[in-house]
Amino acid sequence: MKRSTIVILTILIVLLIDQCLKFYVKLNVPFGQDISILGLSWAKIHFVENKGMAFGFSFGGESGKYFLSIFRIIMVGFLFYLMKGLIKGKESKGLIFCFSLIIAGAIGNIIDSMFYGLIFSASNIHNPYATIFPDGGGYAPFLQGKVVDMLYFPMVDGVWPSWVPKLGNRSFTFFSPVFNIADAAISTGVISILLFFRKFFIGGDKPAEIDASSKKGDIVPGITEEE
Repeated sequence: MKRSTIVILTILIVLLIDQCLKFYVKLNVPFGQDISILGLSWAKIHFVENKGMAFGFSFGGESGKYFLSIFRIIMVGFLFYLMKGLIKGKESKGLIFCFSLIIAGAIGNIIDSMFYGLIFSASNIHNPYATIFPDGGGYAPFLQGKVVDMLYFPMVDGVWPSWVPKLGNRSFTFFSPVFNIADAAISTGVISILLFFRKFFIGGDKPAEIDASSKKGDIVPGITEEE
């Protein structure tokens, strides 16, 4: 498979899954309520929205929201520029896949910020089900839409799955953030690069470059004529 095809397919698939799930949750899941996934007590759909960063964290109010949205757009542009270089340089397809996940996740959350405030009514405890294209217009201007989060894996001590070891007798939540597919794609891409492609950042072993002024027949140091 071509590297460019990997990029296109990865971005399209992640965006399709991310946006379809967000639309479904926004229109069909009561705001702030839990729905168990496959009946599991530690895996839930929990519909919340956030104004800022990934995993439900916020940043700087309205001004911070504008800054964060614009910063994301600039970073996506930079990542596409970097991706062009990776494809041209025929870097590892695994590395290109990881960067594609990061780009797809960033675009997924940018879409929420750019358009959700324009096309959806507000979701809150008084209006748990949103409507699309409401008569009175959306709940926020361009770039001020809230990011939809829904994946929640609390793993509260006492109801953990059997394969998770117990950590004493205290009751606490192992993992509390609520996130979405876009967040998961970004995290997976970043962690995979750090684990498996660190040489990309530290400059792995590359063939020695021959000086452009070298003429045909010149002997490169360390290489004999026979070679």
